[in-house]
Amino acid sequence: MSAALLGTDRRAASRLDGAGDDPARALLDAAAVETVRRRAGLRPPTAAPRPVPAQHDPRPPLPAAARDRLTMLLSDRVGAGGSGGGGRRGTAPALAELLPQWLAAATAHGYRAPDAALPALLDAARARTDLRPDALALAGPRGLWLAELNPDWRFALRSGGRGAAGRAADEPEAARRLWEEGLFAERVAVLTSIRERDSAEGLALLRSTWAKERAEDRLMFLDSLRERLSADDEPFLEQALADRSRNVRATAAELLAGLPGSALAGRMGARAISCVALDRTGVGPRVVVEAPHECDAAMERDGVARKPPSGRGERAWWLGQLVEAAPLGIWTERLGGRAPGEIVALPVADDWQADLHAAWCRAAVRQRDADWARALLGPPPERADAGGTASVVGDPAKLLSVLPHEERAAWVTRFIAAHGLSEAFQLLGACAVPWAEPLGRAVVDALDIAREAGSYPWSFSGVMGLAERCLDPAQADRLEPLTAIPEEPPDGSPGAGGYWSEAFQRLVGTLRLRAAMYAELAPDA
Repeated sequence: MSAALLGTDRRAASRLDGAGDDPARALLDAAAVETVRRRAGLRPPTAAPRPVPAQHDPRPPLPAAARDRLTMLLSDRVGAGGSGGGGRRGTAPALAELLPQWLAAATAHGYRAPDAALPALLDAARARTDLRPDALALAGPRGLWLAELNPDWRFALRSGGRGAAGRAADEPEAARRLWEEGLFAERVAVLTSIRERDSAEGLALLRSTWAKERAEDRLMFLDSLRERLSADDEPFLEQALADRSRNVRATAAELLAGLPGSALAGRMGARAISCVALDRTGVGPRVVVEAPHECDAAMERDGVARKPPSGRGERAWWLGQLVEAAPLGIWTERLGGRAPGEIVALPVADDWQADLHAAWCRAAVRQRDADWARALLGPPPERADAGGTASVVGDPAKLLSVLPHEERAAWVTRFIAAHGLSEAFQLLGACAVPWAEPLGRAVVDALDIAREAGSYPWSFSGVMGLAERCLDPAQADRLEPLTAIPEEPPDGSPGAGGYWSEAFQRLVGTLRLRAAMYAELAPDA
């Protein structure tokens, strides 16, 4: 070894048979003989059982062009450094941002992923949780088969009761063994699979070991009940309200509050209406509020957090939690038989309106009540110079998510017409993709106005990125004229024209790339 490291001209090797005049050759010959000796003396290990073959996937394969496109998107070869470190992105499309749309479209067509692409697809899904539903659907049974063999891909087994967990779920003994002995991801998968088939059986499985589970595991198992939540789960969730873990108690309360007719929803509703009433003694009817003066043990058991966040008063904090968890249907009877729009229009005494309306907003989102969401949103606020304000009570993007797609797009279109794009980013994210034609036109017109004015282009980079992913690809040709460098106005940002030109070139190129992606996925491609 010393001779090999230092060189045979500096260190003579001992016991080299037949060294002759070339010690270097003799050294290499000796090393080769030693290697053969080691290999010959190796004892073979015991053969492991072969893996169970993956289930057959009958779905059709991707067309050749779409298969190549998937490889390119997963590797992000084109424009990989386009975004840089906060500098100019150039004109190349950001392929990583197109991958979610490609996966959704391929899944909608019912294709299966190429076998060779499965490792890269699972790696991508591991890195980005937003890709997981469509990536795992495209990967199918073979992707789950691979996930069982690689600990890095165990997340795939938590996404549903498939793979070994799915097969075990159909056999009571195997399911019980996996539930008691399996890894956490496998246990979540088998519970989810059984719940999909028989929610009562899944709940019974969870009950059987609930008392012995760790707090963090109890929380995850409890969260898995969301999909098939029903009144049959209420007794178990009521018991979980007394759990020793605060997070488990809070999750149980949240689930119960979302169950129509649950006892907890009734208790929270009774508390809420005791705090809110209709006052008819003045010039006109108004809502009066008497917030709770304490948070008692019963309220805490039902999920009310006693300590408010910094800057919030205790009584307002408790009131908001009660109203948020109360069924929205109670307010019509409590407030004089009025519809949601009429209730929202009532004045609220003593500066309680912001707290009350914000709690109603959260309740509308939690209960997916479109009538209340529509009433709380109201029409888009007027321009500030007309006496209005761009603010909406609550979170308008979340309220919009409760409404039908067409109604969302129409509301945001009117908002942009009144206020431009400066406050529209979150609202645009709540709209369906591709954007409806009027909404897309409003966004492009607002960007063009900013471009012509020589506005600072980086202020609109977020909206431009959304437009690349959400505009209808058919708009590419109409946007071509905007790729030219505009004349810079005297009061414009220096060099802004070049940036705007690059941004619109990238937008047009991305739209055309999206159009090509969809065409490649067509069955006759």
